[in-house]
Amino acid sequence: MKQYPPRNGKRALITGITGQDGSYLAELLLQKGYEVHGVVRRSSSFNTGRIDHIYQDPHDPDVRLRLVFGDLSDGSSLNQILKTIRPDEIYNLGAQSHVKVSFEVPEYTGDVTGLGAIRLLEAMREVELTSARIYQASSSELYGKVLETPQRESTPFYPRSPYAAAKAYAFYVTRNYREAYGMFAVNGILFNHESPRRGETFVTRKITRAVARIAAGCQQRLYLGNLDARRDWGYAGDYVEA
Repeated sequence: MKQYPPRNGKRALITGITGQDGSYLAELLLQKGYEVHGVVRRSSSFNTGRIDHIYQDPHDPDVRLRLVFGDLSDGSSLNQILKTIRPDEIYNLGAQSHVKVSFEVPEYTGDVTGLGAIRLLEAMREVELTSARIYQASSSELYGKVLETPQRESTPFYPRSPYAAAKAYAFYVTRNYREAYGMFAVNGILFNHESPRRGETFVTRKITRAVARIAAGCQQRLYLGNLDARRDWGYAGDYVEA
């Protein structure tokens, strides 16, 4: 079993732990001595590839990483998870995060990405996690139709996709619960960040995967979307540490 520093007494819950950011965050927190719990959706196929290297058998005596089934679309499961685990810190990284896909499944995107945030906040309130802290991962897609460059925290939002609109809802409801209930609830507006763990439908992995397939003779062309888009790109591991 992988060796970690002594426990620091803190317990963290991560939604989206099987994603790019969630896997890096789980690594970081484990290295800091946290006990980490991750929410995963039930699937007929394995979806834990990004965290297989840190997975621990739940029967191990000093297990530091535990996975629990749940879904941001299911408020009762979130309520039960928080009631059982009672984390000190919650990181809401789970979402339907693909902009193009959000136009194809707008209702699902709004349900998981937007309403999922309020379900989590309401579960915190209902089980009285009064001292817990929650971080809501937001997105530069909030700015959408750019009104100024570079963008600042004070730049007005102008979401231009169902995904961005759902993230805007999550952003404001997080602020609302902080102000209405005195909760430690914060937003972080993240610009594009990449890594080898990035999903293969996103542009960086789409390009690198196509290059490899073309070189191997398995693919002839690479089709991309909007070539006029401009993005600030960073490394996912750095974003998580920050």
